[in-house]
Amino acid sequence: MPNKKDLHFSTDVLIYPLLFLLLIVGVFWVESRFNLSFNYLGIFPREIGGLKGILFGPFIHGDVKHLFNNSIPLLVLTTALFYFYRRIRWKVLLFGLLLTGLFTWIIGRPSLHIGASGVIYMLTAFLMFKGILSKQYQLTALSFMVIFLYGGFIWYIFPTDPKISWEGHLSGFIVGVLFSFIFKKNPIENKKYEWEKENYNPEEDVFLQHFDENGNFVESTPEDLLDENKDGKEIEKPKPNKITVRYTLKKQHKSPKRPENDL
Repeated sequence: MPNKKDLHFSTDVLIYPLLFLLLIVGVFWVESRFNLSFNYLGIFPREIGGLKGILFGPFIHGDVKHLFNNSIPLLVLTTALFYFYRRIRWKVLLFGLLLTGLFTWIIGRPSLHIGASGVIYMLTAFLMFKGILSKQYQLTALSFMVIFLYGGFIWYIFPTDPKISWEGHLSGFIVGVLFSFIFKKNPIENKKYEWEKENYNPEEDVFLQHFDENGNFVESTPEDLLDENKDGKEIEKPKPNKITVRYTLKKQHKSPKRPENDL
């Protein structure tokens, strides 16, 4: 059974993100199929009735374009979260969703805020900053990949378009950054070499035994030259037999000169 701290693929890495996305698509399908509108379930800032949007708002989208723009990033980022941060994935996702909605309710404009973009910004910020802070090469590589794919999202945490809930984006981004500092423990253990371990003894290191006190390389170690017999006495290994090479030179007989003919 693989170690929980090791990176390994399992079906739940894809199943849960797909179920989350299918739930969002299913809500939109119900709205379209039965000519309904669940927009009233969105977040309405600083009103008690608007608190319900913290739970329901991320599952509601205004149109197909809104749904499509959120679907692919949500699937990619949640899959990355479930694979690389297996132990804390549910905490990040659920608490991140709730806190993002709460911050939006506090700082948002007095209008309905819907969509999963706040959750997307929370995941983007968390994966970016957590990977860099971890100083672990797999997570740092993931961080740079997220920056490459979704780094342009940062422009939408500012009020560039009145139709876009930049407050939700900013709330998610702040929550993601906070989570990268709160969840300090790395999901992947840094590999330690033998000389980095606490119980390391240089005298027992086979590699170091091939060097003398001056740092010169020695082909044979003392253990290679001495063996212990059954009585505990040390005997020297027999030296290899010498090979003698003898060379014999033979004189070559000269053949008589043949007469030369002028042509």
